[in-house]
Amino acid sequence: MKDDKPTNQSWGGRFNEATDQFVARFTASVNFDQRLYQYDIQGSLAHAKMLAKAGILSADELADIQRGLGEIAEEIAAGSFQWSIELEDVHMNIEAALTAKIGIAGKKLHTGRSRNDQVATDIKLWLRAEIGELLNAITHLQEGLATLAQREAHTIMPGFTHLQTAQPVTFGHHLMAWYEMLERDYSRLHDCRARMNQSPLGAAALAGTTYPIDRDYSAQLLGFDRPTENSLDSVSDRDFAIEFCAAASLIMTHLSRASEELVLWSSAQFNFIELPDRFCTGSSIMPQKKNPDVPELVRGKTGRVTGHLIALLTLMKSQPLAYNKDNQEDKEPLFDTVDTLKDCLRAYGDMVPAIEVNTEAMRKAASSGFSTATDLADYLVRKGVAFRDSHEIVGSAVAHCIKVDKDLSELALEELQLFSKEIDSDVFTVLTLEGSVAARNHLGGTAPEQVQAAVARALQNIATRREQSL
Repeated sequence: MKDDKPTNQSWGGRFNEATDQFVARFTASVNFDQRLYQYDIQGSLAHAKMLAKAGILSADELADIQRGLGEIAEEIAAGSFQWSIELEDVHMNIEAALTAKIGIAGKKLHTGRSRNDQVATDIKLWLRAEIGELLNAITHLQEGLATLAQREAHTIMPGFTHLQTAQPVTFGHHLMAWYEMLERDYSRLHDCRARMNQSPLGAAALAGTTYPIDRDYSAQLLGFDRPTENSLDSVSDRDFAIEFCAAASLIMTHLSRASEELVLWSSAQFNFIELPDRFCTGSSIMPQKKNPDVPELVRGKTGRVTGHLIALLTLMKSQPLAYNKDNQEDKEPLFDTVDTLKDCLRAYGDMVPAIEVNTEAMRKAASSGFSTATDLADYLVRKGVAFRDSHEIVGSAVAHCIKVDKDLSELALEELQLFSKEIDSDVFTVLTLEGSVAARNHLGGTAPEQVQAAVARALQNIATRREQSL
């Protein structure tokens, strides 16, 4: 059906009828991509400055564009800007408002570019800034972990495999394991940001432009390392967003594993830790309950972020070059991934330093389950017994302990010698929890001395990071 209503000013000349109202709403992205406005304006200012340098815009036109975009930025920040679905997206809303303010110079701004390279540039600028904030959030959490680990470097707890008591470790050592996971996460995000720091601006729709633009100059103005090399690739791939979501999924997986342990440890059955009240909730029916809602919710949100990664991979997998409308669906998963990750890191960064530790409960748990059995086996090896034989000897001793309901450290020397004549009175130094953890005094070991050294390295690493960011 023909319609005399004006069509979209960015592409309407080819069309004889207005877009169906449902289709306009269905295809519009302005309701969610308006959060890119600062970066859209930043990109437009750089593009305008480059056009003026190339002689495509006059000095007066550049000044008008700069003034107009400045006013629009203030209006959006103040909440007085009128967004229109009919104008589809953040780019055309800002361009239309600019043209209304300054006239034909506003229409000249789009010379030498397309919404295809414009949106790719906007997303990169936005994501680059967000990664910076996320790196700071990881650092804040790592500092909290290292500080707590320093405080608990001598606190003994059971180490587990298969959730069965394995060997005694220090709580500080356990916390520093979380630190190391986050250190790799930090590195992945840092690498992701470096890899994506190339400017798509000037790639235009897909083939570049016939205007004498200077892509190096606009890339420099926007803080990119260099322009992208291929115009087709510049506008059509979202691998940088996918890579970020993959890194985010790993961070959330690590937080989820920590959450699982915090939930277990704060239960009455473990009673290893007490989470701060402000990070927990109660029950509407059971007045005694203190529920670890923050760790549980972080654990749950991991599936949400991983889902966004799968969504973006699926979005990209069948797209031919170059740009396709499918890519409009990249933003909401990406936006939500950033928002979710920032919230989870903030919650952990604030919660971890305030964890209270039940030292006695941890020690009691480490004393059960024959956690020093491996130490006895190692002791026998040092006495000249082959490891496989020592393994069998200790296994028999453990079976005896189960029958008499004693720990290995509670057996008399005469009882222990029933299993091997190589056992002497010095055996009790290795059967104590303190002796067990202290014996693992090497890089990466659980000895308190090694934990303190690891914490010192971590805190120095954090200080160096912060100095470099100044």
